[in-house]
Amino acid sequence: MRASATGLIASLTLVLAACSGGTTDPADPAGSTDASDATSGTASGGTLVYATGDAEPTCLDPHVGGNYPQALLASQVLEPLLQRDAEGTITPGLAQEWEVSEDGLTLTLTLAERTFTDGTPVDAEAVAANIAHLQDPDTGSSTGYLAVAKVSEVEAADERTAVLHLSEPDAALLESLTQPWTAIQSPAGLERGMEENCLAPIGTGPFVVAGWTPQQQVDLVRNEDYVPAGADAPQPAALDAITWRFVPDAATRHAALISGEVHVIDNPQPDQIVAAQADEAITHLDAPRPGSVNRIELNGGQAPFDDVAVREAFIRAAGPNPGIETLFAGVAERSYSPLASVEPTAISDPDLFGTDLEAAAALLDEAGWSETDAEGYRTRDGERLTVRFPVSTNQSVAAEQSLFQQIQANAAQVGFEVILEPMDLGSWYAALGANEYEAVSAPYTKVGPDVLRILYHSDSIEPAPSGYFANHAQLDDPALDALLEEASATQDEAARADLMAQAQEIVLASYSILPLYDQQNHFLVRGAQGVTAAGGVSTPSFASATLG
Repeated sequence: MRASATGLIASLTLVLAACSGGTTDPADPAGSTDASDATSGTASGGTLVYATGDAEPTCLDPHVGGNYPQALLASQVLEPLLQRDAEGTITPGLAQEWEVSEDGLTLTLTLAERTFTDGTPVDAEAVAANIAHLQDPDTGSSTGYLAVAKVSEVEAADERTAVLHLSEPDAALLESLTQPWTAIQSPAGLERGMEENCLAPIGTGPFVVAGWTPQQQVDLVRNEDYVPAGADAPQPAALDAITWRFVPDAATRHAALISGEVHVIDNPQPDQIVAAQADEAITHLDAPRPGSVNRIELNGGQAPFDDVAVREAFIRAAGPNPGIETLFAGVAERSYSPLASVEPTAISDPDLFGTDLEAAAALLDEAGWSETDAEGYRTRDGERLTVRFPVSTNQSVAAEQSLFQQIQANAAQVGFEVILEPMDLGSWYAALGANEYEAVSAPYTKVGPDVLRILYHSDSIEPAPSGYFANHAQLDDPALDALLEEASATQDEAARADLMAQAQEIVLASYSILPLYDQQNHFLVRGAQGVTAAGGVSTPSFASATLG
């Protein structure tokens, strides 16, 4: 196949002092805007202010770890080798042409003529350096590491031709190379070492990192030499700069948007989205993430969910639909699939997830959880039926946390003690790494259905170099592994879709997950135009944005 130019996550234990950047010089555009003048500026130029509710990254290099907050920022600074449009078609990025061999063991990339913002050329050696960086255990990569795991060698055939040799076919590689976590950075920047590169990765994107004030903001300035994919000459962004603020509280972010202190916010509450839809001054950008849905995963690697009957009982008792309807005010639609609605190969099976308290109680009786203690919780051999449920307050909005509370109450009706444990992102990662959970909601964004292999293949029970492991359900099914491996090696799209459908059926029928809804990815915009969502992992794009 050939195309032309015309055609999550582990917390990095870096101290803040190591990842601190001073504020920009007062004369610099990125340092010249404060809350009182955020919306000043003309249609061309000016500083856009973005307020994010996602956790502040510990490192701006998305190769390190690999979570969504990194992707949000990295998408403004770095570019991937390939891109993916809203219809799922792979399009040129830093590579303007590509060809996969018939046996699927080589991918030949023809690079566009581009230069990193430090003057280093984007060449085949740069591609090799980036793949090596992702695969180096010292980098501590998770998402990117898994994406390029099958690349065994990168050959520089000539300056603009990089040949990726694979240990085995990888049908998802093109999709993986569209992601911010595999974006290409200057080799000279990588050579500075992790601490310095964490402060300001060097890429080819529309903006450049000018400074980082931890727990406050990152300052971005326009890349005057930015050349978009498919263009032959620089087309820099209209904005002079972006101030990227970290504002954890949703009410504070929304108030800042309404007052004009900021131009764009993410993670708005459902009622704020509904109100925005009736406000002509605000644009609502709904950009569901690809890959998996938001879901609750049940840890089948230990009691009590090592028993499928207990897993089914929990799912039959959970009853999330009324909560989704009321708490999300029509913004989120219930899912019955492991895959996001934007994935064409997603299959659903609502019949597996009907609420039935009598059936749940009977299943628990059959599984031996037939006694109750003084508080009404089920017991077996004197042990209470307890489910520890760590909740990342950085990843679950208030409406979702309320939904978990409703599920907690519903499950209690049949005797489950669900212990919700709100915690920050670092503590949440630690709880998962220590296997201190029976249920968890762990969003995972990856382009394409290969996310199923990342999440549910038994290999993913073992941690990546970052320490993060993705198979939180701890599914270990040889038949499922075989399907996922065959799908990964299959170049025929129809055959691959059929294999992925079979894999989804196994996952759903195992009662290892409770699908909820697409990963909510909403942005509210006021006082700016031309803000769009990139087709890869639905991060916002400001390359064409203007103020006024």
